[in-house]
Formats: sequence, structure tokens, C-alpha cells
Amino acid sequence: MTFKNKVIWITGASSGIGKGLVLALSKLDCQIIISSRKETDLNLIKQLCPKPENIAILPFDLANYENMKLIVATAISLFGSVDLLINNGGISQRSLIIDTDISVDKKLMEIDYLGTIALSKALLPHFIKNQSGHYAVVTSLMGKFSSPYRSGYFGAKHALHGFFDAMRMEHEKDNVKVTLICPGFVNTNIAKNALIGDGSLQNSQDKATENGLSITEFSTRMLKAIKQEKFEAYIGKKEILGVYLKRFFPRLLHRFVIKSQVR
Repeated sequence: MTFKNKVIWITGASSGIGKGLVLALSKLDCQIIISSRKETDLNLIKQLCPKPENIAILPFDLANYENMKLIVATAISLFGSVDLLINNGGISQRSLIIDTDISVDKKLMEIDYLGTIALSKALLPHFIKNQSGHYAVVTSLMGKFSSPYRSGYFGAKHALHGFFDAMRMEHEKDNVKVTLICPGFVNTNIAKNALIGDGSLQNSQDKATENGLSITEFSTRMLKAIKQEKFEAYIGKKEILGVYLKRFFPRLLHRFVIKSQVR
């Protein structure tokens, strides 16, 4: 795959990984649609790009997943097509199961899972019509294994893997590609913006996130994986070993994660 002359749509584009992807792609010969709930932040990011005329802003909320057909129609109208959808929008969680109200689990599923698949399903007829399209889905290493304090978040990420693996199989005949991106720790505000048990924000950083990959390095490695049309890409530091421990030595991973006391 090449990004040249492509129309690329990025959700969760107002900060963190999404912002890093916008800044990296804006240096290339492509057009970009940037989306999140925060229109003011999107406008600021657009002005940071070398060719702001190649950036279109489309604010919306993933939680409003009943409106995705209209959102997709608007997106297509901006540059006449969409070639690559980078599903990056979402929220995280930091609370024990016993302390987490079910409303928090519901919100995580509505935004991280239902919002993402509703948007992707609404765009699918466009991809089928063009006999071409690519979904890149930012899940997590925790879409492959789990740890304490993130049960609802991990549930949504595991669900994304199940859905998009099926999408890849069903629409291979339509030349629709799926790349699942599984980040480890990346130095973003994901922990600060994570929900705690009562649904409020954690508002604090954690050491593991702070010591994670830089957004620039992560974005570079993610875009390389998309260009290579990988099925899955694990991007992080030593934490990616958890994927292989889960597969071959699940009890060892269990003991390791408990001892690590990751928050």
C-alpha cells in the first residue's frame, strides 16, 4: 500500500496517537479527514500541518453510533472518497472490577467497540463499491491478554479483534484490508483521561505510560505496518512479550502480570 494520493480518515485525531498520525501523514502527498469530539483542538492541529488545505475537519462523537451513516456520507463528500479509515478514537479505564459501576463498562463498550464498528460498517458499502479499502484499528496489546484495573477496556479491545478478524475474512473478495494495531505503552494522556469506577476521570499519569514509546516513534512504526498491510502489529517495548507468553505460557504470564502491579 502507498499513502500517495489517498484519502485517509483518522478518528481520535485531536491528541495522542491520533495527533501524531495526522502530523506524520500531513508531510506526505495525501488528503486527511480528522475527527474527534473536540473541534477546537482539531482546528489547532490543522494549522500545524504544512498543507492545511489537504486537511478536512469532521467532528463527531463515537458514542452517537446511531448517526454513522450520515457521518460517513459527509466524510466521503469532503474529498470524494475514503481509502483508509484509521479507527483510533476511544477511552480507557483504571479501576478494579469490584469498584466499577456497570455504567462505566457500558460506556467503554459504546465508545470503544460499538462506535468503532458502527462507523466501519457504515463505510463498508463505499469500500465494496470501490473494490478497495483499508481499516486500521488501534486496539491494544491488551486485546490479546489482560491485566488488572482495565477489565471493561480490555473487554472492548478483545471484541474488536473478534469483529475485525471476521471483517477481513468476509470481505477479502472485495479487496478490503484490515490491520489491527496493538500498542503497548505509549507516552500519551490515555491514563489521565481514563475512567475510574464511578465514571469520572483518573486525572493522573502512570509511570508505565510515561516511560512508553514516544508518539513520534509509535506513529512511524504504525504507518509502516499499515503500508505493509499486516494483519496484526504489536508495537511497544518489552511488554509485547506478553502476547507470546499468553499463547505458549499463560500461567507464567498470569504470575508475571500480578507481580508487576501495573496500574
